[in-house]
Amino acid sequence: MKLSIIVLFSLVSAALCYEAPLLYYHENVGIPEAARIKQVEEGVDFDGSRIVGGSAANLGQYPYLGGLIITLTTGAQSVCGSSLLSNTRLVTAAHCWFDGRHQGREVTVVLGSVRLFSGGTRINTRNVQMHGSWNPSTIANDVAVISINHVGFSNNINRISLATGSANYAGTWAQAAGFGLTADNAAITTNQVLSHVTLQVITNSDCRRTFGTRIRDSTICTSGANGRSTCRGDSGGPLSISSGGGRLLIGITSFGTASCQRGSPAAYARVTSFASWINSRL
Repeated sequence: MKLSIIVLFSLVSAALCYEAPLLYYHENVGIPEAARIKQVEEGVDFDGSRIVGGSAANLGQYPYLGGLIITLTTGAQSVCGSSLLSNTRLVTAAHCWFDGRHQGREVTVVLGSVRLFSGGTRINTRNVQMHGSWNPSTIANDVAVISINHVGFSNNINRISLATGSANYAGTWAQAAGFGLTADNAAITTNQVLSHVTLQVITNSDCRRTFGTRIRDSTICTSGANGRSTCRGDSGGPLSISSGGGRLLIGITSFGTASCQRGSPAAYARVTSFASWINSRL
């Protein structure tokens, strides 16, 4: 699975040989992915392994993962991921709601399912609050909180804790999960279920070698070594680690390169940098 954002971005200098994220997430990633996933789910049995360098996730393995089907103001559908933080709140990427060009109108949150367009608990809402300083042109503050009607916890639906403190997690192995692409050339016949992959967190200095100044202190990155990463359609989803017998959310999938298997890093909003902002909205 390799990531997702597509944002408004202009290179400040052509002399800088940095990778540039794609433009406009919804039209270039979310909308075509929504159509692909829906068609795959309607036409293929769910019995195969899933993602590049990863595998299919079992029901209940990521009970905090919320799939998102976003209806845009144009009427088109797009897709993202999110993480359940309480009975009524989830956190996602701000670009899943507004990518600089396209605006969400309503979102269907899908909980307790390994499929995006069927099964599980499905809750519609229009209550999405983006970070006040979200800037699509710089990819800064790519965080949003979704409010939903109360949902009960179960083996398949449960919350995840937010990381706090000053740890940078470099060298830590973390898990990412989502419904996005499993390969750069994923076909319409590819089985489509929730997938996951284990990735190693790298330093921001290493990540800047690929993305330059788009990597700030409030960003956390994972290595793309061996073609293992998040992929298009995984935006907003969780990057988490084991902690005290539970899971700890350390990143929110934000951006990366166009290729899922190229070996480039993926970037996430660093949860410790936004924990106070998120907690004030729970």
